[in-house]
Amino acid sequence: MKERLARLKAVRKLIKTCRIESQDILLDHLQKEGFQLTQATLSRDLKFLKVGKISDGHNDYIYSLPGDDERQESERTYIHDFLRGYISIDWSGNMVVIKTYSGHSDAVSLAVDNLGLDDVLGTIAGRDDTVFVCLREGITGEDFMARMKESIPELED
Repeated sequence: MKERLARLKAVRKLIKTCRIESQDILLDHLQKEGFQLTQATLSRDLKFLKVGKISDGHNDYIYSLPGDDERQESERTYIHDFLRGYISIDWSGNMVVIKTYSGHSDAVSLAVDNLGLDDVLGTIAGRDDTVFVCLREGITGEDFMARMKESIPELED
């Protein structure tokens, strides 16, 4: 978890301070800084950070981070989708089950995935009205709820 946070911080810094035209160039920079990762991991990191490519004005494209306003708007959308779709949250061990209104499991799962909770390994949206959340080893349902309430103060028990 700590390595991922450090890597994401390094990716942000490199994109802000260097001219990064491709994943290969970014991967090379990260490896020079001591990070051991694959292209697939880097691709997931870029997606998580919502990195895009913009024209540099000289017929080339470089990586760019979304602005704070855009990031906040995106986070508000995920929070809205979560609150609109979930019914209840329960857990056992490091597995959380979120019951949703019919047809809302995909949106709720996507919201949890995109809230940037490092304690979450991943989610699986059920067919219609259930989301399964797998937490990191040692993280409890109570820990998950506390972090969710930090991200979504309107969340009810």
